[in-house]
Amino acid sequence: MDVWTVWDCELGYSRTSVAGGDAGDPARPDGGEPKWGIYEVDAAGRRGAGEVPHSWFEWHAAENGLDPEDMDTLLDVMLHLRFVPSPLDALAWEDPVTSKILEEIDGLPDCFTPGVSDATRREAHLTRIAAVKQHAVRVEPAARKDRQAALVYVGSRRIAPADPLGPMRQIRLDPHRVQARKLAVEWRRGGGRPTAERKPPSTFLGPVYAWPEQER
Repeated sequence: MDVWTVWDCELGYSRTSVAGGDAGDPARPDGGEPKWGIYEVDAAGRRGAGEVPHSWFEWHAAENGLDPEDMDTLLDVMLHLRFVPSPLDALAWEDPVTSKILEEIDGLPDCFTPGVSDATRREAHLTRIAAVKQHAVRVEPAARKDRQAALVYVGSRRIAPADPLGPMRQIRLDPHRVQARKLAVEWRRGGGRPTAERKPPSTFLGPVYAWPEQER
């Protein structure tokens, strides 16, 4: 089993673009979503930085029945989800680790499996993460003394925190945004068709058809 280490995290924003801007057309900024940069070292000692949009946490809480207030679990999922192998990988049988993980998670419901409770969906998702951590990769904080030594080496006056992901653990998700994501996911699960349970209140649910004059 490999061990990757986390050294630091930093909050930034995704790129933005500005449309318009003429005298009669005021600027309309778009993008600019909060995004976290996470600095890691892999098992081979290679350094890299990953980007995690803030909305990632909202979507995964909504899709997999995760508690939006449980940032410890959401962060653990975020760090390890990328290592869950695809069941569609035709060469998975050549790698014993990949084969073992796929064997353990075979048949588990996913985000869009119909007729599954949030609790069952959450348990299945965490089972995938547990299989990765047991057989493939564990992502852990780098030793604090090593992180502090790195800061001293580059001339920084910062004091290495006890937890390099400490700022991310303080994230509080907006429950309204998470609920909106849940509605979007439920819409997809239902095939994108309205039902009495998945529609705005006081809206017509009848069939859509064209008036006779519109058919000509």
